[in-house]
Amino acid sequence: MMTSGNTQRFSKTFIRLAWSNLVAQLAEQIGLAAAPLVAVLVFAANAGETGLLQTAQTLPFLLLSLPAGVLADRVSRRVIMTSAEAIRAVSLLLILALYLSDLLTLPLLAFLGFIGATSTVVYSVSAPSLVPSLVAREVLPAANGRLELARSTALVAGPSVAGFIVGWTGAPTAYVFAAALSTIAVILLFELKEPARAKQAKRHVLHDLRDGAGFVLANPLLRPMLLTGVIFNISWFILQAIYVLYAIRILGLSAATVGLTMGIYGAGMVTGALITPRLAKRLPFGRMLVLGPLSGVIGSLIMVLTQQVHTGLLVGIGFFMFGVGPIIWTITSTTLRQVIVPEHMLGRATALMMMTSFGARPIGSAIGALIGAKYGAEACVVMAAVGFLVQFAVITMSPVSRLSELPAMAGAS
Repeated sequence: MMTSGNTQRFSKTFIRLAWSNLVAQLAEQIGLAAAPLVAVLVFAANAGETGLLQTAQTLPFLLLSLPAGVLADRVSRRVIMTSAEAIRAVSLLLILALYLSDLLTLPLLAFLGFIGATSTVVYSVSAPSLVPSLVAREVLPAANGRLELARSTALVAGPSVAGFIVGWTGAPTAYVFAAALSTIAVILLFELKEPARAKQAKRHVLHDLRDGAGFVLANPLLRPMLLTGVIFNISWFILQAIYVLYAIRILGLSAATVGLTMGIYGAGMVTGALITPRLAKRLPFGRMLVLGPLSGVIGSLIMVLTQQVHTGLLVGIGFFMFGVGPIIWTITSTTLRQVIVPEHMLGRATALMMMTSFGARPIGSAIGALIGAKYGAEACVVMAAVGFLVQFAVITMSPVSRLSELPAMAGAS
C-alpha cells in the first residue's frame, strides 16, 4: 500500500507552507490572466502580440528551471522562496504603478510578466523539495495532495476572478488584489521554520547539473516517469493545438459549450487532488501511479469516439478524465521522487522533471499544427490518442508499476 498510516496530521510549518502556496498560486493566476486582458483592452494587441506575451510568461519554465533547482539545493529554500515571492509582488506593483501613470507599454508588460514567471519557477522547484523535511513519510501523499489542491483551485478560480475584477472595476484592482495575495505569501514564508540541512561542498554549477540529471536518467524508477511525463505533455498539446477548431467546426459545439468543457477539465483537476490521498491508502503504489496515464488514455479514446458521436457530453467526460489524470500523476510521482532522491539533489531532480515537461509542450503544439494543417483536426485527435497509449505503455512496462508500496526514504537506515 502507498501508505500504512491513517494520520494526516501536519506540522504548523507545513500548514504555513500550504497557505503560502495557495495565496501565491492565486496571485500568479490572477496576474497571468490579467495580462492578456490588459494587452487586448488597453493596447489593442493582435494575436501575434498576445502570443508573444504568453511566451514571455512561460519561457522561464524552460530556461530557468535547472538553475533554480541548483539554487534550491545549495541555499535555504525558505529564503529563496520568500525572495522570489517578494519579487513577484514588486513586479505586480510595478505594472500597477506604470499603468496608473500611463507609462505601461506592451513590452514592459511582457518583461514584468517574465519576472513574475521566474518567481513562479523558483517557488515551484523549491516547495516540493522542502516538503519531505516538514512531514512524515507516511503522510507525503496527503501533503502533496494539499499543495496540488491549492494549485488546481488557483488554476480554476484565478482566471475567473481576474476576468470578473477587470470587467467590474478595471485592471488596477486586479493587480492590487494579486499583489496583496503575493505579499501575504511573503509574510507566511518569512516566518516558516526550515529544518537545517547539511552543508554541501561548493562545486561548479555544471557539475551539480550533471549529477542531478545523471541521477534521474540512471534511476530505473525516475527514468520511465520522466519519459511518461514528456510523452503525456506532447500528446496533450497536440490535442490542445486544435481543440477549439475541432470542437466548433467538426463537432458543431457552441463557444459556450467549449468554455463549459474547459470548466469540466478544471473540475477534474480539483477532483483528482481531493481523491488521490484517499485512493493512496487503498491501492498499491504502482497501481496508483498508473492511474494518471490511464485516465489520459480513457480521455483520448473518448475524444476519438466524438468523431462518430458529435456531442458535448462525451467531450466533457473526456476533459474530466484529462483533468483528473495529471493531478493523480503529479501527486503520486512527486511523492515517489521525494523519497528516492537524496535531499541534497531534490531541487535539481524536480527542476529537470519540470523543464522537460514544459519543454515538451511547444513540441506538442508544433506537431499538432503541422498534422492539423496537412491532414485535418481529426488526425490530430487520433495522433494524440496514440501518444497517450504510448505513455501508458511506458509506465506500465516499467518497474514503477510493480511497486507494492512507497520505497524507504533515500538515506534512511
